[in-house]
Amino acid sequence: MSTNLRDEIERVLVAWDAYEVSVGAPPVVDFDCRPSLDGAEAIGRVQAYQELAGLRQAAAEDLAGRVDCHLAYLGALLGERLPLRDYVRRTQGCDVTGWSDDYVTWRGDQAREAMARLGISWGSATRDDLLDSEHNLTVDEIPDALRKAADEFEPLVRKATGTTADYNLTIETDNVDAYWSYWLDGSGKDARLRLNMRNARFTDVQARQFALHEILGHALQCASYSARCLSEDVPWVRILSVHADHQVLLEGLAQAWPLFVAPEDEALVAHVKLDHYLQLVRGELHIAINDGVSVADCLAHARARVPFWGDEVIGRVLGDRGADSLLRSYQWAYPAGVDWFVKLAETGDAETITDVLTAAYRSPLTPGELDARLG
Repeated sequence: MSTNLRDEIERVLVAWDAYEVSVGAPPVVDFDCRPSLDGAEAIGRVQAYQELAGLRQAAAEDLAGRVDCHLAYLGALLGERLPLRDYVRRTQGCDVTGWSDDYVTWRGDQAREAMARLGISWGSATRDDLLDSEHNLTVDEIPDALRKAADEFEPLVRKATGTTADYNLTIETDNVDAYWSYWLDGSGKDARLRLNMRNARFTDVQARQFALHEILGHALQCASYSARCLSEDVPWVRILSVHADHQVLLEGLAQAWPLFVAPEDEALVAHVKLDHYLQLVRGELHIAINDGVSVADCLAHARARVPFWGDEVIGRVLGDRGADSLLRSYQWAYPAGVDWFVKLAETGDAETITDVLTAAYRSPLTPGELDARLG
C-alpha cells in the first residue's frame, strides 16, 4: 500500500471539504484521524471528482473502494441519480436487500412488548408516554447527565473493546432544522457533541442511551482510530465521512451498545428495541420512495406501522431519503447497522462478539469486513 497515495486522497478530501463548508453545504470531513491536520486550498466538486478518479486508477482494492464512495457521492452532487441499490452499494458498501414484512412485524412485536413491560400502550401517544414516564432533563442538566452516564459506562466499553485511547469532549447546544438530536464531529482525540434543541425532549434514559451512542460510541471510537494512526502508518484513509463505507459499523454499533454493556437496564433496552423497529420501518420507506411507490402509499404504510408518527416526521423520512443526495446514502447505515449489531448481540457468542468489538475500535471496518468476522 502506498501511503503517498493515501495521503493524496486525503489531501483531495480536505480541499473538497473546504469548498463544501465555504458554500454552506454539509462537510465532507466528519472526523479527521490524521496525526497532522494539514489543510488544503478549496477545490470545487468537478476538480475533486477528476482528481479522485485519477487517483482511483492507481489504487489497490481497499483504497479504490473508499475512493468509489466519494466518487459516487460527488456524482450525486453533480446531478447523477444512480438507482438506490447501486448508490448505496457504492457509498455505504452494502446491499439494499431490505427485510421481509414478517421480520419487520416481528421486531415491531418485540418493541410493543418492551413498551408494555414499562406500562406504555401502543398507539398515537406511545413516544410521548414513554418520555413522560422518564425524568425529563432541562437544557442545563443535559451536559452533566451525559458526562455522568459516560463515566458510568466507560469502563465497560473499554473492557469490551480493549481501547486505551484518551478523548476530550466539548458539548454545545444548537438549533437546526434537521432530523438529528445529537451530532458528533472532531479530529484526533478532540470531539464536539452538538445537541439540537429544536428536537428537544431529553430524559435520563436518553442520556444513558446517547452517552453510549455519541460519547463512548463515536467519540471514543474515533479517538481510538486516531491513537492508532499516531502510533502506526495505517493502510486506510484516515478521514471519516458519513457517506462512506464505514458508516454501517459506526451507526450500527452506536445504536446497539446497550445490548452489550447494559442488557439488564430494562428501560434502556426498551429504547433500543423501539428504535430498532423504527429504523426498519424507515428502511422500508427508504426503499419504497426510491422504487417509485407513491407518497400516498408511503404515508399509509408509515401510519400503519408507527401510529405515533405525525405527518411532519413521515415527510422528513421520505424527503431525506428520496431527495437529499447525502441522506439518500447515509440514512441507510442506520437500519442496516443496527440490525447487524442487534443480531450479533442476540447470538450470545462471546468470542465472536469480543473479536468484532475489538476490531471495531481499531479500524473503520466495511460491511464486508464485518461479515467476514462472523465466519
